[in-house]
Amino acid sequence: MTQTRAVRTDALARGGAVATIQSEERAGWPLVRAAILTLSGFLIAIIGNIAVPQIAEGLKDDTYSLGAITVDRNGFYRIVLLAIMLVYLFGAVRSIWDAQRREKYQNRAKFRFAVGLALLAYDIAGTKLRVTTQPFFPGPAQILETFLIDGPIVVQNLGYSLRLFTTGFIAGVVLGVGTGILIGWFPKVYYWVQPVLKITGVIPAVAWMPFALTLLPTPFWAAVFLIAICSWFPVASQAAFGIQTTPKTLFEASRTLGAKTPFLLFRVAIPHAMPHIFNGITTACAGSFTCLVMAEMMGQPGGLGYYINVVKVWAAYYKVFATILVMAILFSLILAVLNAVRAYVLRWQRGQFK
Repeated sequence: MTQTRAVRTDALARGGAVATIQSEERAGWPLVRAAILTLSGFLIAIIGNIAVPQIAEGLKDDTYSLGAITVDRNGFYRIVLLAIMLVYLFGAVRSIWDAQRREKYQNRAKFRFAVGLALLAYDIAGTKLRVTTQPFFPGPAQILETFLIDGPIVVQNLGYSLRLFTTGFIAGVVLGVGTGILIGWFPKVYYWVQPVLKITGVIPAVAWMPFALTLLPTPFWAAVFLIAICSWFPVASQAAFGIQTTPKTLFEASRTLGAKTPFLLFRVAIPHAMPHIFNGITTACAGSFTCLVMAEMMGQPGGLGYYINVVKVWAAYYKVFATILVMAILFSLILAVLNAVRAYVLRWQRGQFK
């Protein structure tokens, strides 16, 4: 009898604990905790920047006009950290009504807190104490100072890089998809074009630069050609593979229902190949971005790579780091756009994979 009562008591206690956890989750406490943890890391970085004095000498404390206010490098650094905090706070609010986004936000909270602490440590070591090797490893405040000094120039070169990348990448993707479909569908095209694709695909795009500069009228179009070549190979290979691996049962079922060749190509083979095509596009994006920077560093009249070449001559490595930061953000945004397009086109795959 005593054991039975103990079991009942234990069951009630467990039920009460489960109910408490469920009520907590319904009340949104995990999301609130994640938001607090996320914001705390960057808040600690701000407090540390204010509290720790500038011990090391050798940094001029210049001031800059930022709209209606005047700031120095540390003030601008704090503004950027506050902006990051607002972005993450907005992300927490958005995730209230989306369970998938909420779970992702909560899972990354510890990492974001660690990023805030890492920024604090880097700020103290690189700016306040300057114990890192100078001028090769400047602090975060000095890196962000680049945008106060050369903000319009960075934006101008960013626009040039975007124009160059967009033109070359789109041309390469269109050419790659077309070539891949032809290779995958027509045996005669495969016979003649596949060896050319294999030979040219293994050659680094930069190796074509002397020919591109000689044959094309301007350095801009030479770089477009290099980026297009870099994009063409992975997209064409994946598109051809997707077409060729379409199950024969799909074709047989379609023919049984009276489908003609155009229907088999555009409504069966190409949709089946779309996941492979997007894999090739993602791979091509990374390679094309690398080719973009290298092309800009080897003769373009503008762009982020060109800006790096200019500032490194003057040993302004804080500007080099700032440009690398812009590149990282730009590439992340490009990938986000590609992923959004992929998710829309392949929306029929939702729920099929973990």
